Parts: sequence; structure tokens; C-alpha cells
Amino acid sequence: MSTGFLSVDLDALATNWRALDAMTDVETCAVVKADGYGLGAGKVGRALAKAGVKRFFVAVAEEGAELRQALGPNVEICVFAGHMRGDTDMIGDMMLTPMVNTVGQLTRHLEALPEHPFGVQLDTGMNRLGLEIGEWASVAEIALAQNCRLVMSHLACAGDPDHPMNRQQLDQFHLMTDGISVPRSLAATGGILLGPEYHFDLTRPGVGLYGGMPFADAQPVAYLDLPVIQVRDVEEGETVGYANAWTAKRPSKIATLSGGYADGLLRALSGGANLYHGGQAVPLVGRVSMDLITADVTDLPELPGVLSILGSDQTVDALAARAGTIGYEILTSLGPRYARRYAGG
Repeated sequence: MSTGFLSVDLDALATNWRALDAMTDVETCAVVKADGYGLGAGKVGRALAKAGVKRFFVAVAEEGAELRQALGPNVEICVFAGHMRGDTDMIGDMMLTPMVNTVGQLTRHLEALPEHPFGVQLDTGMNRLGLEIGEWASVAEIALAQNCRLVMSHLACAGDPDHPMNRQQLDQFHLMTDGISVPRSLAATGGILLGPEYHFDLTRPGVGLYGGMPFADAQPVAYLDLPVIQVRDVEEGETVGYANAWTAKRPSKIATLSGGYADGLLRALSGGANLYHGGQAVPLVGRVSMDLITADVTDLPELPGVLSILGSDQTVDALAARAGTIGYEILTSLGPRYARRYAGG
């Protein structure tokens, strides 16, 4: 095949969930937004449900509808975007639980689906989604008297354990929610690692399930292998790729591989990343283009048919660091042209 192979280890995914679950004494849910962080929400969701997940989180109602079709009726699916205009039928028909973010969303939900479950998202300082303290004070009594399933907020700096914002948001969450009887949630992956006072009644890990930081002990879940289309001899002084970005300093063997920025291999990786062959690093040379990258395989003992760019030798965060970004972007950028293979689960 001329496309790359994206292999997903569903057993490692489940192991990561169990490890995060074991860190708390509360319910551990799972975030599977953005098509399961790029790895396939249906397959990922089924593996996590088998491992014991009863409640899932997605970004928008459309993702929730697709996940419901994959998982069936026996799990709860919460929607971070809340109850948006035009989503009422989908929320009702697909049994989704919107996390309402504004007074207007709460009004819409209670008027359109008065008996239907919902949750409330509060802003504790991130200034992105959720009701602010004054808004919450004005509607809390009404909301909590309805079929409210969860009150939640989201930490802005949980990846940095020493950041003062963590304590600031924790204190604000207590101020806004202490004394209510509805379950509460503040922690995603980073919040779990901050310790028990951040755990409340349920946690909702995301990137840690998929092998990403800040969960340093996570097992790799995604493995990406790229096929070599052609190997050529390049003489000293010859250049490779767009803009003559790399010049050979010795006679070299250059492999051209199927994969480029259209497949989520960010252009910022140009000239600064490695690929791997049997554990041996191979430098990516020249520019990442839309469909192709080139690697210097001169020092390999044999000409490769495939090189790995993601896996045990190079994690999503290690690759992200070379591109000046984060593991989330690497995972969610993985393109649709890869042949996806799933193991375990």
C-alpha cells in the first residue's frame, strides 16, 4: 500500500484508563471528542466501555450522535458545547446530556426538553465556557431543581502542578458549588494528577488515555508507520526537496515516504524530526510537503520498506516537541488517508 499505517493499541488505551481510574476513589469517565483524539471514536469508545466507562464526553452534539450509534443506549454521553440552537431534536432523539454554558442555553433546554437530563458548566477563571458566578447564583436554584446530572468546570493550567491558577480555580469551584447535592467534576487528566482534592465526584480524562502528557506513565496507543516509495542516491552538494532546504554533505541515500502535512505531519517538523527503523533514528531531511517527506537512510544497514514516526521510539509528545506544539495537536491532526488497524480491545 502507498498510504501509511496507523495502528491503535486498544489494550494500551484500556490500561491507561484503568491506571487513571486507580488514582481516584470516584467515577472515572472518558473524553472521546475530536473522533477519539483522532483515533476513531467508535472503536475507542467501545474499548473503553468494555473496560468499564459508563459516561463519555464529546465536544458537540454531532459527535455525540455518532458515538451513540456506535455504543448503543447503555452509556451516558455528555456534550461540552451544551444545548445549541438547532440541536434539540438530536439531543432528545440520541439521548445526549448537554452541559449548558449560558442562561440562554439553560432556558432553551428547560423549555424545549423539560424532563431531559442536562449538566451545567461553570466558569471558574478560564474565561472560555460556562456560567460566571453571578449568572450561576441567579439560576442555580432553578437548575438544581430540574434533572441536572452534573455541575462541572475546567482547569486552565492543570498541566503545570505548581501554577497558582489551579488553587484559584479550585477555591472558586468550592465557592460556587459547595452544599449542592448534584455530582461535581473539575479534573481532566491533569487534574487527576493534582491529587484527591481536585477529584470531587467524577473525573473525565482525555489525552492521558491516548498516551499523552501530562500522564507520563501512559502507554503508547498510536503507532504510525510510513511506507518508502523510493530510495535514491544523492551526491555531495546536491539538494533535496522544496526550496533546496537540505544539502547533502556526503554521498547519501534518501528515502521518499508517503505522508505529509495533509496527513497531519506538521510542516514545522521540516528538518527537525526523526523517523525510526528497528530502534535506529533516521533524520527527516528537507521540507515536509503535502504528501511526501524525505529521510536520510545512509547509515541504515539495509534499505527500509517502512519507517516509523510515532510509537514506542517516539511518543506523541516527543514528536510534538520537535514541531513546537503539543501531543494533542499531533493526535488530532492524523489524517484520513492512513489505513487504520486496531489491536486488542
